[in-house]
Amino acid sequence: MRLSILFLFLMHLFFAQGQRTTNPNSDVSLIVLGTIQDAGSPQIGCTKSCCKELFNRPDEKRKVVSLGIIDPANRKTYLFEATPDIATQLKLLNDHAPFKTDQTPDGVFITHAHIGHYTGLMYLGKEAMNANLVPVYTLPKMHSFLEGNGPWSQLVSNQNINLQTLTDHKSLKISSNITVTPFKVPHRDEYSETAGFRIKGPGKSVLFIPDIDKWHKWNLNLIEELSKVDYAFIDATFYDAEEINNRDISEIPHPFITESMDILKSLPKDEKEKVFFIHFNHTNPVLNTGNPQVDLINSKGFNIARFGDIFKL
Repeated sequence: MRLSILFLFLMHLFFAQGQRTTNPNSDVSLIVLGTIQDAGSPQIGCTKSCCKELFNRPDEKRKVVSLGIIDPANRKTYLFEATPDIATQLKLLNDHAPFKTDQTPDGVFITHAHIGHYTGLMYLGKEAMNANLVPVYTLPKMHSFLEGNGPWSQLVSNQNINLQTLTDHKSLKISSNITVTPFKVPHRDEYSETAGFRIKGPGKSVLFIPDIDKWHKWNLNLIEELSKVDYAFIDATFYDAEEINNRDISEIPHPFITESMDILKSLPKDEKEKVFFIHFNHTNPVLNTGNPQVDLINSKGFNIARFGDIFKL
């Protein structure tokens, strides 16, 4: 009897975690290549307990936020965000592909011009990989920023990257199995606009919004957008307001995890299970699995994205 109960519990846990898998095999799949906010963990200059031990004993799973897509039928790989951790993230993406790759992705999609989301492009340059015309997909202002400012412009002139302009809400079919639709979201747009992406595979689709200001500033409705996809990786930079006590929170107005859960609290179980919180600041308590905030998120029916998770699309 106890074994039966345990089996049912494990099956429930499997499905509640978004049907995470470990083998891309022949299916189009998404792999979580990073979950941390732009500046990483530990963060430069941090003397708090959340960083102290990590300087001495780094956690190899703490990579800056990024997703990878593997399309075995077309023998293609795609990267969403070019982070400072791109070297190890690209290695992981290639290692999980069930086919031989040439080490460079078949496309890189960039959300915006904040350090954790595009600066990894530098490693495609002549000082490192010296890549050849890697397609880099951005919205127009991000395109202009990369094309008009060094050192990024050198990647263009040396033909290390090939900039491709996306159009807000216009879908782009990047392979016979994958369609990507960009859309603008409100954020601190000092150098570029900020994009979110909807990624559609043969069977399932994904919402990817690693950075956004408060949800009420968006011209779309989170609940409605969630209903259109199977998985949603959304901004979870801070758990709550108590987490930040040394900066003006109005300068970094991300939606707290507690706010997002409150907005979505009336949804049925199967809708909540689509949500995977991602893009965690180094201070975020959910980075440590033993913290009560993790249990609370799970008990409310939501998920926390973890490095290395794989999802069938």
